Amino acid sequence: MYGPSGFYRGGGEGPAGHFRTSVHASPLFARAVARLLCRVDAALGRPPVLDFVDMAAGRGELAGGVLAALPADVAARTRVYAVEVAGRPEGLDPRVRWLAEPPGGLTGLLFANEWLDNVPVDVAQVDAAGVARRVLVCGDGAQRLGEPVTGAAAAWLERWWPLPGEEGLRAEIGLPRDEAWTSAVGALDAGLAVAADYAHTAAARPPFGTLTGFRAGRETPPVPDGSCDITAHVALDACAAAHATRCAPECAPPDALMRPQREALHALGVTGVRPPLALARTDPAAYVRALASASQAAELTAPGGLGDFLWLLQPVGAVNAAALLVDVADDEEQ
Repeated sequence: MYGPSGFYRGGGEGPAGHFRTSVHASPLFARAVARLLCRVDAALGRPPVLDFVDMAAGRGELAGGVLAALPADVAARTRVYAVEVAGRPEGLDPRVRWLAEPPGGLTGLLFANEWLDNVPVDVAQVDAAGVARRVLVCGDGAQRLGEPVTGAAAAWLERWWPLPGEEGLRAEIGLPRDEAWTSAVGALDAGLAVAADYAHTAAARPPFGTLTGFRAGRETPPVPDGSCDITAHVALDACAAAHATRCAPECAPPDALMRPQREALHALGVTGVRPPLALARTDPAAYVRALASASQAAELTAPGGLGDFLWLLQPVGAVNAAALLVDVADDEEQ
């Protein structure tokens, strides 16, 4: 995935050529993130320098879209970072700084859209004796059971994804995601970190795991040869707790918040409400534009699709995550 010939280091269209994320579905998504950044800015007292970090930036679509959507006075104070292992794409706004990892000492918003699901994890499967063993994978994708899960990985399973002794049950050990998320949030001195991903919580773990691949827009077996995306859904509740545990008690972290994407986007002005038919008579062109926008918003918030993403909002410092998602019809910052 991340090696010299890995999926994410390849050229061409990048991830957008293989799967459709919220960023690629509509510019409404970047506008909503820009609105969230403005709310974080207000909560921080409008600092002289405001930071926005696009984690796993792909070809910089979200970073560029957020910068373009910001009001001029906010954009003038904003430093935008795109964090990605692939090289900088041509044509990206020169104001976007392209980095392999986020810088430290940030004040603002760090946004990770479909990043954590690509942070590699070990898979555990219960054998015939009821023992959870690591799943080993060959270069052609063939799988077999390896050694029993022990140590910190076993403790993580016991806490976050306990496996009954039924043969064939699987779990994805989320320790690397916990560590990656904690490190990313640690780049913030003050502000908000958001992870948006297909995810699950302890109340509803998938019994056979979620490991799969994507190539050219279609689901495919997860063969580790660099030709396809390999993904697994995220135990976001474990990520949230990992940061809180690492941070406490010195910084007394505020409560994290988890919300479905449809709720978060509704609160940020993306509703999918169709325009009134009367507009078609008075201004047909405006009606068509509004109808297209409503269709895009519906895709971003659709049950069974992108709307089922979970957003983890992890505040740092004196930021109230719940207050940032109050449904305000027209923010003064916009």
